[in-house]
Amino acid sequence: MIPLQRPPLAPTLVTELARRTAAIRTVGPDTAVGRAAWHNARQQKAQLRVVLRQMAPGLERCMYCGDNLGTDIDHFEPIARAPLRTFDWQNHLLACAHCNSNQKRDRFPCDPATGEHLLVDPSREDPADHLLLYLESGAYDALTPKGEATIEVFGLNSRAELVRGRRMMFTVVKSLLLAWERGEGARSAEYLEALRLLHHADVLRSVLRLRRNPALAETVLGPEVLTALKRLARTDRRFR
Repeated sequence: MIPLQRPPLAPTLVTELARRTAAIRTVGPDTAVGRAAWHNARQQKAQLRVVLRQMAPGLERCMYCGDNLGTDIDHFEPIARAPLRTFDWQNHLLACAHCNSNQKRDRFPCDPATGEHLLVDPSREDPADHLLLYLESGAYDALTPKGEATIEVFGLNSRAELVRGRRMMFTVVKSLLLAWERGEGARSAEYLEALRLLHHADVLRSVLRLRRNPALAETVLGPEVLTALKRLARTDRRFR
C-alpha cells in the first residue's frame, strides 16, 4: 500500500454525485436505498472508474493489496454503515475483487474509545506511518493499531501469494536497478518504466525510503544496488 493522490472530478460528475446523494437523503438513507442507488448508477460508476484507474498504483493495481487488477469501486466506509457516502468521491477506492468481496466486505473496524476508523486510507494518509514492510521476508509489521487492523482485514500477511509476491518483487527491483545502473543502452528507459509500473508498488517505495538510513540500506540492498538507487534518485524525480 502506498500513498495516492486523489484528483478532482469533472464539475458535471460532481453535480451528478451530489444530486444522487440528495435523492438518497430524501428517500431515507439506509443500506438498501444506498445499494440500490449505487447499482443503478452505471454511467457515474464508469466515469469514477476511469479516474480511479488513473490514480491507482502500477498498472491499475488494487489500492489495498497492490497485487491484483483493480476491478471494483470499493466504498472505504461501507454503504451499510454510511449510505449517505455512497456517492462521496472521498469514499471511493479501486480494489480487486478479492479485497473488496472476500476480505473487507462491510468490515470497518473503529477504535472503541475514540470512534476513529482503524483502516489505512491511502488517499488521505501515508501507509508507511502505520505499516512497515520487511523486504527480505515480504511480510508487514504493524506500527500502530490502525496498521494492525489493516493487515488483518486485508490479509496482507495471511495471504501467502501476497507475501511471496512482495518477496519476489524485491528481487526484481534490485535486478532492474542494477540493469539500469549498468547502462544497458536503449533499454534503460524500459527498465525505469518497468520499475514504475511493477505490481506491489509498496516494495519499490520501501526500497526508495531506505535511502534515509544509509547504513541499513547498504545492509539490505548491498553497495552496488544502493549506488544505483542513489543515482536514480538524483536523475529522475519520479523515484525520489
